[in-house]
Amino acid sequence: MDFDEPRCTALCGIIERTAHSVRCENGASMDEYFDEPELAGYQPHGDRPLRSPRLVTVMRVVVVLGVVGLILPGIIITAGTAASTATNACAVYTAYYAPEAVNFSARFELVSSSGVGWNCYAIQFGGDEVLVAVLGIIPSVAHFPPGTIAS
Repeated sequence: MDFDEPRCTALCGIIERTAHSVRCENGASMDEYFDEPELAGYQPHGDRPLRSPRLVTVMRVVVVLGVVGLILPGIIITAGTAASTATNACAVYTAYYAPEAVNFSARFELVSSSGVGWNCYAIQFGGDEVLVAVLGIIPSVAHFPPGTIAS
């Protein structure tokens, strides 16, 4: 691609021309890919910032609120679904493994003997809790070994 010599001279004052670029009087160079005529007469704003500090702060707050608004509902829905699944699975496990229990409790625990995740506890008549099943970080439906449930 050849340069438009009069245009380049008018823009920056050509000093030296090589096979692939042009060196200008202002120290800049124009290579063969110079195809942005909308930037031809661009002059920087100088010391003045492009946007005021107040506008930058408002834009940052709007971006943070937008990101939170996109991510937070997903986290809340995921946590609610996990809690519901853990409760349902715990009810099934308690009915199968501890039919004498008066109640059950499915809890997400960060520190426990079984590690991080959902645990299912059967609550006995005296208030004692017995670990019935470890449901893991992402609980799923109750799984039993094949052939253990009588029909």
